[in-house]
Amino acid sequence: MFAQLQAEIADKYGLQFNDLKLLEEALTQANYINEHPGYQGRDYQRLEFLGDAIMQQSSAVYLFQNYPDWDEGRLTELRILMVQTRSFAALSRELHLDKYVQLGHGEEMSGARNRDSLLEDLWEAFIGALFLDQGQDAVMHLLDLVFFSKIKTGFYDRFVDYKSKLQELLQKHGSVEINYEKIAEEQIENNEQIFTVAVSVNDKKLGAGQGKSTKEAEKAAARDAYQSLTN
Repeated sequence: MFAQLQAEIADKYGLQFNDLKLLEEALTQANYINEHPGYQGRDYQRLEFLGDAIMQQSSAVYLFQNYPDWDEGRLTELRILMVQTRSFAALSRELHLDKYVQLGHGEEMSGARNRDSLLEDLWEAFIGALFLDQGQDAVMHLLDLVFFSKIKTGFYDRFVDYKSKLQELLQKHGSVEINYEKIAEEQIENNEQIFTVAVSVNDKKLGAGQGKSTKEAEKAAARDAYQSLTN
């Protein structure tokens, strides 16, 4: 089973574990071991501890080196968005770690395989295993491909409540009325729709955004306005 995951990782990311036992350990939950008394391996908790520290340190170093004009507050804000449950869960799914984790029967039946908190643990354990197997250079190679590259695509923006941030910014000196208005609706393939929403204050347009729902489009418009006002 883990040889198949190894092959997928090697093919897609150019990484190959020297010790498959580390990969297996990173994807084995304690409940699985409890239900299999003859199992000789360990659960992922120690690797998770290591991987958590590596992700924090690697992210801080990357942001410090690549954004020399950012102050401490802005660096911290982005790092918090990157190093969090939903981000790590998405990475676990991207590498198909959710398909290969060894779970106890109760956890399997409760849907743990799709639980973000578990997938966060798996990602951290996987990074810990990769570090022990191949070192920091291999970790940074993978993070460059699947983690840091997402900064420029706006991936981490989905974890920001831009409507609240925009409201706080605009109401810093007193109450104002913020208006979100749907200005376009377009039918696309598969009968899906794309909505365009504009956000304005006192009839002055501040930004616009699109989404597959008006709620999603409002969030995009708020992000556009907030970034325009703060950049």
